[in-house]
Amino acid sequence: ARLVESGGGLAQAGGSLRLDCTNTGTGFNQDHMGWFRQAPGKEREFVAGISWSGKSVRYGDSVKGRFSISRDNYKNTVYLQMNSLKPEDTAVYYCAAMFGLGVQVSVVEQNYFAWGQGKQVTVSS
Repeated sequence: ARLVESGGGLAQAGGSLRLDCTNTGTGFNQDHMGWFRQAPGKEREFVAGISWSGKSVRYGDSVKGRFSISRDNYKNTVYLQMNSLKPEDTAVYYCAAMFGLGVQVSVVEQNYFAWGQGKQVTVSS
């Protein structure tokens, strides 16, 4: 898998942004996909994940009810829609892929084998 991210940028608190992540390599349709983020001085944290089929999703506690993950297997792309943004959502966001057959979506970054380059999301107050 080779993951290329787009979107993100700058938003005001309460606003919305969307991140896209496209797999330009192989294996997307059998991979669970996840989004992680890392703020300055903090550890990378799980944001959201979606199973290869799209039928199962997981969210980190800090984004539940505000962020939504989805995927389009025909376009080899996973999306992260971010609504009701807060300044504490400011971070570099990474998409990642993990092997999906027979396992659930993981919140552990070590279970992911491929990563995007990261996109900055900045939310101003």
